[in-house]
Amino acid sequence: MFTTLLPQQTPIQSSLPHDLFEAIDGLKRELNAIILAHFYQDPDIQDVADYIGDSLGLSRKAAATNADVIVFAGVHFMAETAKILNPDKLVLLPDLNAGCSLADSCPPDAFGKFKAEHPDHLVVSYINCSAEIKAMSDIICTSSNAVQIVNQIPKDQPIIFAPDRNLGRYVMEQTGRELLLWQGSCIVHETFSEKKIVQLKIEHPDAEVIAHPECEPPVLRHASYIGSTTALLKYSQSSASHSFIVATEPGIIHQMQKQTPDKHFIPAPAANNCNCNECPFMRLNTLEKLYLAMKHRQPEILMSEEIRVAAVRPIQRMLEMSA
Repeated sequence: MFTTLLPQQTPIQSSLPHDLFEAIDGLKRELNAIILAHFYQDPDIQDVADYIGDSLGLSRKAAATNADVIVFAGVHFMAETAKILNPDKLVLLPDLNAGCSLADSCPPDAFGKFKAEHPDHLVVSYINCSAEIKAMSDIICTSSNAVQIVNQIPKDQPIIFAPDRNLGRYVMEQTGRELLLWQGSCIVHETFSEKKIVQLKIEHPDAEVIAHPECEPPVLRHASYIGSTTALLKYSQSSASHSFIVATEPGIIHQMQKQTPDKHFIPAPAANNCNCNECPFMRLNTLEKLYLAMKHRQPEILMSEEIRVAAVRPIQRMLEMSA
């Protein structure tokens, strides 16, 4: 559930400085701020960020920062996680409407009833969920550590895995565990076309398919490597291949190209002739909105202390189990 801002909290549109990079750098020093950005953000935002990472890396950075202000260039649940870990810091999100289809697919009321129907189950929730869902969870995981987390849980302990069914299926395959899956999904990772990926493989026979585990099984079957965004980035650097078909949000390709400019990266296409492989929520954040958020110190992420305290425990447990 998103935090609703009062009308007066909406940043006032004003004239922008000629050099946004320089202005943002100045505000960063003035506020003692850190800019955290997800790999799926626009290249300009990635280039201005102090740290770029996936959900696990961003959580660790948010937990460790000494900054007074955290500017989170990502989506709402990521900024919420930073606030959960830093209750006394100002946490800003450039566009408060930058939500997440996967988080939205798991409404707290419905999930609360689902959990109550299975009282003997431990709840492991993917970090791509709201603060309310985190507060109902026993352990949080990310795509980087989901298999590692589940492998540490006693085999006789029943587990609810939420909210992503595709990541849950992948974890089941990797661990041999039976998980009770909440039927949520990501609109981006379910949009990739198996048919078009096969066509790309025919056109680029030397290209490796690398995919995020949120993709559907027909897509994953064609992947030579499956991993989180950070894992995909590292694999593209270490692999002897020089061409890759990348089945995740194409924002990661900016970093892949920067790290290995001599390699060729092809974004996996959507089923329709559209840019549906780009997350519409991630792309709501812009460099201009980031500047205005820092200038006006809003939109700010807020939540009740009751929810925050309940949500911080499963996040801390994840960090402990991922050390």
